[in-house]
Amino acid sequence: MVSRRILGSGITALLLAAIGPAAVAQSFRVQCPSSTTLHATDVSQPYNGPSASAKTITRSDGTQLQVTYVDNGGGIKCQQISGGDGFATMGDGTPTYLFGFGPLSGLADQVNGLPGTQLASVFNQSNLTGGVVRADVAIGAPTPDYTFNGAIGLVPDVEANNGSGTAGAPLDGHVDPRLIMDVGVMNANMPAPLMAIDEDDEFFLTLTNVGQVMRPDLFEQHTVHFHGYPNASAFYDGVPYASIAINVGGSFSYYYLAPDAGTYFWHCHISPPEHPQMGMVGQLYVRPRQNRVPNTTTLYQALVAQQGDLRTRCGSDFECSSPLPAGGDNNIKGGFVDGVQTKRYTYNDGDGSTAYDVEYPIQIHGFDPNFHFVGMTFNPESFTDLKDKYFLLNGRSYPDTVQPGTMQTQSTDGTMHSSQPMPTIINIPVDGRALLRIADLDVTEYQTLASLGIPMHVVGLNARLLRDLAGNDLSYYTNSITLAGGESIDVILDATGYSAGQHFYLYTPNLDHLSNDAENFGGLMTEVNVCHSVNPTTKACSN
Repeated sequence: MVSRRILGSGITALLLAAIGPAAVAQSFRVQCPSSTTLHATDVSQPYNGPSASAKTITRSDGTQLQVTYVDNGGGIKCQQISGGDGFATMGDGTPTYLFGFGPLSGLADQVNGLPGTQLASVFNQSNLTGGVVRADVAIGAPTPDYTFNGAIGLVPDVEANNGSGTAGAPLDGHVDPRLIMDVGVMNANMPAPLMAIDEDDEFFLTLTNVGQVMRPDLFEQHTVHFHGYPNASAFYDGVPYASIAINVGGSFSYYYLAPDAGTYFWHCHISPPEHPQMGMVGQLYVRPRQNRVPNTTTLYQALVAQQGDLRTRCGSDFECSSPLPAGGDNNIKGGFVDGVQTKRYTYNDGDGSTAYDVEYPIQIHGFDPNFHFVGMTFNPESFTDLKDKYFLLNGRSYPDTVQPGTMQTQSTDGTMHSSQPMPTIINIPVDGRALLRIADLDVTEYQTLASLGIPMHVVGLNARLLRDLAGNDLSYYTNSITLAGGESIDVILDATGYSAGQHFYLYTPNLDHLSNDAENFGGLMTEVNVCHSVNPTTKACSN
């Protein structure tokens, strides 16, 4: 997360001087439209099937054009991130240097371990109130309250208002680079900021490269690559020789549609595997449109309607994400009531088989401390000798995996920076179900996780529902899963029949991965608690 402070060491001034203030002012931007051709509003709508909608578009010459398009609902979502460096604390207390991404929007949510993705109406909030920086975005606050979910640095563009001052000036993506640098410098998080969107959304993601304070000799470019994301445009795919790479002092807004539900992940695609090993990896998941099925429609009917839309139907495609379940209709109704989602699903299953009560994104990763030390001091690193010694769940080794709240690490400017926002403690309500969205982003190792006591129900693999084209259920139960780097899996833990207060472990049976460098024991392990009730937002356990 972010430590909101003025850099007394003058780091910001040095970077601004190196980049050039005028260049920063021109190249730092954000993009988050309040309406588009596909979405007149940023509020997700119920899903009953595709519907035709009409919209009037005003051309640049002032003429108007009537456009008819097929609408599946969804909305406009936005997020802003920084690319730079920072530090994280390992399970044995060792500060470790990172190349990493940090949050520049959604701070209030991300400090609580939630996705930083916001509706356009939340994202597009000015950092100024009456010409003064908002109190809850103030960089020098000794105890920041993290109540701001808007875009850091977004201010009225007075130049677009003929220089008449801030009164009435528009919010059009213009930013104050000082705010972005003060918040974004040394702001690397492990894992990178969490992203979550809904099927049929339009997603605008702005990456701002603030530079690397510890390595001023490096002018590292950064990109965002959505790994395994279906039908990605090459221009926005983040592979540097086929798309765009963002220089120090620059911003770039990626644009994505959200076509298929599932658990994905993202990483920088510059100098692989250097940047992913150094920490530039994060999670992304797409929630199914089945979440928006109203309580007047069955899940099966909604999935039949989805198959009637050429953009979302499976047909005979072997990559079909949501085949119709075998057995025909059922009476399970949707849970979207008066604009409020009351039921949650992993995929568009049509029968409620992937329903859950609370979800936990879990990112597996590993660090080679020697590689990170060399990355902080000089290049080149030795790729042939890569050997992970710290094994991480959401950027933490045990026992830090069960420490609630965000972890902080002291940086070279003497201030504490929130570095690891997401604990991995798993709380499940009695007779409830927890969805584990597990992704392995380790550069060098296969990783195994075992659950003894509560079987793992594997319902999805690599963002695909485990079901054949005839609709037969291919999900399975197991007590362990093994993933290679670049794979994801969706696992449901069902606490039906268990009592509040029961306690289990989720851990790796690879004993050499149950350590924090040379210290025993730690590594890939966390705790699973059965609770009387669990708050689906805060994940707090109540017995």
